[in-house]
Amino acid sequence: MPTFGCLSWIFEIPFFFSRFCSLHFSAIHALLDSDLQTMAEPSKVIHVRNVGHEISENDLLQLFQPFGVITKLVMLRAKNQALVQMQDVASAVNSLQFYANVQPSIRGRNVYVQFSSHQELTSMDQNQGRGDEPNRILLVTIHHMMYPITVDVLYQVFSPHGSVEKIVTFQKSAGFQALIQYQSRQHAVVARSTLQGRNIYDGCCQLDIQFSNLDELQVNYNNDRSRDFTNPNLPTEQKGRPSQPGYGDTVGYPQMANAAAIAAAFGGGLPPGVTGTNDRCTILVSNLNPDRIDEDKLFNLFSIYGNIVRIKLLRNKPDHALIQMGDGFQAELAVHFLKGATLFGKRLEVNFSKHPNITPGADTHEYANSNLNRFNRNAAKNYRYCCSPTKIIHLSTLPQDVTEDEILNLLEEHGTIVNSKVFEMNGKKQALVQFETEELATDALVCKHASSLSGSVIRISFSQLQNI
Repeated sequence: MPTFGCLSWIFEIPFFFSRFCSLHFSAIHALLDSDLQTMAEPSKVIHVRNVGHEISENDLLQLFQPFGVITKLVMLRAKNQALVQMQDVASAVNSLQFYANVQPSIRGRNVYVQFSSHQELTSMDQNQGRGDEPNRILLVTIHHMMYPITVDVLYQVFSPHGSVEKIVTFQKSAGFQALIQYQSRQHAVVARSTLQGRNIYDGCCQLDIQFSNLDELQVNYNNDRSRDFTNPNLPTEQKGRPSQPGYGDTVGYPQMANAAAIAAAFGGGLPPGVTGTNDRCTILVSNLNPDRIDEDKLFNLFSIYGNIVRIKLLRNKPDHALIQMGDGFQAELAVHFLKGATLFGKRLEVNFSKHPNITPGADTHEYANSNLNRFNRNAAKNYRYCCSPTKIIHLSTLPQDVTEDEILNLLEEHGTIVNSKVFEMNGKKQALVQFETEELATDALVCKHASSLSGSVIRISFSQLQNI
């Protein structure tokens, strides 16, 4: 879970390209087409190809800024191409000479660079841009969405640039998207030029912003998915909506209509290898360390991927256990993410059991009614946090006056801690702790999740961040 402190730079640093003039799109198409057909002479304009949607203007800045000042940059998303104009020809020559020997790569994608056949990019008035007509409603697509984005998060990002009237969020094949309506067109223009290509959080949740062709947003409900800030009296949900069966508000496989609905909980697509169609709820875990494992520790690990119904350690096979998850989809996630994980020095074998459920008895531990189950509320948000064990753990529900030293004292017995960070999000104290290995982080999570710290029961998850 990231900190909104990471947002502060968005609000304070003026966007580099706000002073650039935009280009007429028909002219850009002509430039790009001629570049592909011509072996051009040296020019201060560089033609970049294979620029995927995940690549931002800022990424291209970082690629070429070491060689000189960039005076203009134009992204043509429809063609996966871009034009970069350096301050002089010498800077462009230096950059292409360097990348002739070193393959330029951005976010894991190879891009290809050459001189443009044109010596100068011609600037025109922004309003002439075909297909890019300024409007007070913005269409925002979030790429690399590692954390849930709500209306409140979007409001914090976009409201500093003008009066936001309405926000509607939705899931499309392109991923998580939002429509944001400003009071005026000028506010929307400023917001787009300032925020385009930026990340909401460090290293993820990248903003891809276009002007919408809508005239007015229709908002029916004020909740985490939509909001009309001009009409606070709208209901939160449709009246008479039937309640969900199962664990409170759990959104597990049986409660979801199809795989597409499940994928929506992950921001548009399931993890590779996860089908969303499994109906087996019980998991067999083997190669456990019998000297260190117990039911509660297994609960702490497997509850990251779904609600736990019951757990049974097999007395005749002390390194085996059965775990019954809330539904088949949650069981599939647990198998997918934990197969081969290392716990207490043992590499886990995690497979589906032949038993459809665990029969209650004296040797089973019941967790169906535990308030420690993570998916009783905000299930879709919790699904987005599912990942294989990592070196970084995220701690939440911490005491407000907790210190970094207190957190380190709690965790240091589990191994070498490389880095740590304490922060606040929505007024609540949280922390990130990076261990030397994934195994050490896993041991710490399994032993310390749901433990007490200064009277607060803390919650620990794996973080998907690469570093702190």
